[in-house]
Amino acid sequence: MALEQYRNKRSEHKTPEPFGGKPSGKELKFVVQKHHASHLHYDFRLEMDGVLKSWAVPKGPSLDPKVKRLAMMVEDHPYDYRNFEGSIPKGQYGGGTVIVWDEGTYEHDDASESVKKQEKSLLADLKSGKLKFRLNGHKLKGEFALVKAYGRGEDSWLLMKLNDEFATAEDITLMDESVISNKTIDEMAEAPDKIYGQKSEKKKPAISKKATPKKSAKTKNAQIAEVIEEPTADISKILKAAPQQKFYTSVEPMLATLVDQPFDSDEWIYEVKWDGYRAVAFMNEGEVEMKSRNDKSFNEKFYPIYDELKKMNINAILDGEVVVLGTEGKANFGALQNWRSESDGDLVFYVFDLLWYEGKDLKSLPLTTRKQILDEILPKSETVMKSEVFETSGIEFLEAAKKMDLEGIMAKRKDSRYHIKNRTKDWLKIKANKRQEVVIGGYTLNDDSRKLFSSLLVGVYEGTKLVYTGKVGTGFNAKCQREMMDMFAPLVTDKPPFDKEPDVNKPSRFRPDPPHATVTWLKPKLLCEVSFTELTTDGIMRHPSFQGMRTDKSAKTVTLETEQPVAEIVKDDTMIISTRKKADRKTLLNPKDKSQVKKVNGHELKFTNLDKIFWPDEKLTKRDLINYYYQVAPYILPYLKGRPQSMNRYPDGIEGESFYFKDVTGKAPDWAETLGYVSESDGRERRYLVGKDEATLLFMANLGCIEMNPWNSTIKKPDHPTFCIIDLDPDENTFDQVIETAQVTKQLLDSMGAPSYCKTSGSTGLHIYIPLGNKYTYEQSKEFARALVTLVHQELPEITSIERIIKKRKGKMYLDFLQNRPHATIAAAYSVRPKPGATVSMPLHWDEVKKGLKMKDFTMQNALERIKSEGDIFKPVLGKGIDLEKVLRKFEESRK
Repeated sequence: MALEQYRNKRSEHKTPEPFGGKPSGKELKFVVQKHHASHLHYDFRLEMDGVLKSWAVPKGPSLDPKVKRLAMMVEDHPYDYRNFEGSIPKGQYGGGTVIVWDEGTYEHDDASESVKKQEKSLLADLKSGKLKFRLNGHKLKGEFALVKAYGRGEDSWLLMKLNDEFATAEDITLMDESVISNKTIDEMAEAPDKIYGQKSEKKKPAISKKATPKKSAKTKNAQIAEVIEEPTADISKILKAAPQQKFYTSVEPMLATLVDQPFDSDEWIYEVKWDGYRAVAFMNEGEVEMKSRNDKSFNEKFYPIYDELKKMNINAILDGEVVVLGTEGKANFGALQNWRSESDGDLVFYVFDLLWYEGKDLKSLPLTTRKQILDEILPKSETVMKSEVFETSGIEFLEAAKKMDLEGIMAKRKDSRYHIKNRTKDWLKIKANKRQEVVIGGYTLNDDSRKLFSSLLVGVYEGTKLVYTGKVGTGFNAKCQREMMDMFAPLVTDKPPFDKEPDVNKPSRFRPDPPHATVTWLKPKLLCEVSFTELTTDGIMRHPSFQGMRTDKSAKTVTLETEQPVAEIVKDDTMIISTRKKADRKTLLNPKDKSQVKKVNGHELKFTNLDKIFWPDEKLTKRDLINYYYQVAPYILPYLKGRPQSMNRYPDGIEGESFYFKDVTGKAPDWAETLGYVSESDGRERRYLVGKDEATLLFMANLGCIEMNPWNSTIKKPDHPTFCIIDLDPDENTFDQVIETAQVTKQLLDSMGAPSYCKTSGSTGLHIYIPLGNKYTYEQSKEFARALVTLVHQELPEITSIERIIKKRKGKMYLDFLQNRPHATIAAAYSVRPKPGATVSMPLHWDEVKKGLKMKDFTMQNALERIKSEGDIFKPVLGKGIDLEKVLRKFEESRK
């Protein structure tokens, strides 16, 4: 774009601002300039097409993915403007002071392209209203997005941080100095580098009114950075440069993210994951407080460590783990749980971090620097010891941990800061074996048992619900059981604490005739740790074993800990990932026999007419359909379970006749679950088939049900839908217009503070889901959807309609909110559709909902590969629902 607008607003004879410059073509540059004109703001600029595309961001950038900053697009600026600092004379356009707050290079979402191709893609994204890019700056790092804020004015955009390893809730704008001159905006105003009428070389900084001649104008952050970067950094220099902070006695310690596999990288260090209790020691002027992560005192419980810390006589805040070491030097969690006195084992406090020392706040220092200080200040002790750091192969280190029967390893980014109140991706935990904290909701006693109890009934919280995860019947001895029974006694209750009462006497294929067990329910106050081999698709732990009680946190905080893909977190060119992979689920049916009998969930199912062509152009058969649903079952079943199914049968494939099959009275197998209902049309009683398990899913597929259409609610709460759905149903619209409408819908929901999730319909449109958590009625869901689509229609009246009568829509896209009615159904996530190409209704990341997206991107042939890569990204629609009143109130406030 030409610079006419820029030049029309400025005169080269009256301002020191640049008016030209040419990019190198080798890399793309970005700059963020802090600009104090009539008001303070930040100018965010991206090199593109030979100029700097520019946005004014009033509140400045944020590293918190939850925060979206308004960014007003302004005129293009010349390339050389990226280095401009100084004073724009009063009376001129933008008169005031400018510093380069941050600068560096940036990349398009696909960094593998050449710079020229990246620019082309960026310009296309700019036109479509959504830019995604990765910044490599001094302060701003990682993935960001700029999204057009439809409805807020033509030039309104939103600047947001995407969720990656650099995301944090800390306020980055507090780092207020220039990355070029190290001046703050006030210091630049007192001694500007560029003033109209003077030469462009920099003047020596003037001394501010508050500074003395002996002091540098640099901020503390700049001083610290310079000291740390010295080849042989002196600890005393680092501490002198660190900011002052008063001593404190409470903190929420930094937490790690669980990942799926080990890796090698020069940017990370590794430590043993100690199998104990997290503890923070607050030491100052001879006083010591030792606390758990939830702020409970450990002073008396672990008195030998407390006494040793008092002897050390240092002023520091130490973060570490309390363990009991066995004879072979390994941590024993069970022994720690039972520790009462020194005769029960050797207590050790392994210290791995230092937050504060001698009046100095060290949390903003790099991890390696904090450990360097810790090495110098921690006295030698056999009770309080530094956790050793290993600069080695993470893959080999985990294998060694497994051989030593350790819990796992920790990976920590070398330059990471200490983030309180935050589960960070700068610290990662990689477990040697599967472990999980669980809440005890009861215990059983078998009729033929001489033990005090036979098994524990345990679960984890999903929102406010305690969800059952299985029985734990091993890992405790007689002494342990006696102690646990004393803890259980005051918690006995008649009411099961789980959201769904477990059937503890249910037979299995391993124990078809189990001994009868009586159940004692407990209030969910106690928690323990268990090891297990794997989780079933029902969320039940296989072969769980008790490891010990936990008293260092609240039961309400215990949720299922899921591994995140390490490749999405550690985006490092030097990284090598372990080649360990989960086995793919194989197909169920062989490629030859036209009819086959298979046992599924203990039931024999006969599959027939398997050679019948269901998709003629693609030559896909009924066998292919059934194999797909068998392989995708772990992912699709959560959206079918407990929900009545509105079956639409295509016995002869997509080109044959189809018919609805809702009443399964006398036609469903005896093991199937059904729901009775009375038809409003004729008053007859009918029975819906209810989604239950793989057998039910494959029974429907064998009937020729190409698509799966479940209710929005479950039989447990049939009048309260799990989610609200907006169905974007195009008529004469282009798919790009459907995408535009989806983006506007999301922006409106974002402004209300309501999370939303999008999937392709698999046909022609898009589906947007808002989780409700079964808290509201269908009527409330429908009216919320009606209000939402009315707002969307007001923003896009030329391409959308909310008219129910097709003729009145005049070819415009229908914003269908009536899917939020009882018994209304819509294709489930991961469902195949009876359309050419065998398309699949596929969940999307919101940054995929952009121009270029096509319905045929997701088909039965490639869906499994994508799901394996991305996981179930739609799962949040089944989780905690929105607070509808709060959402509507927030929206009303935003409109004032």
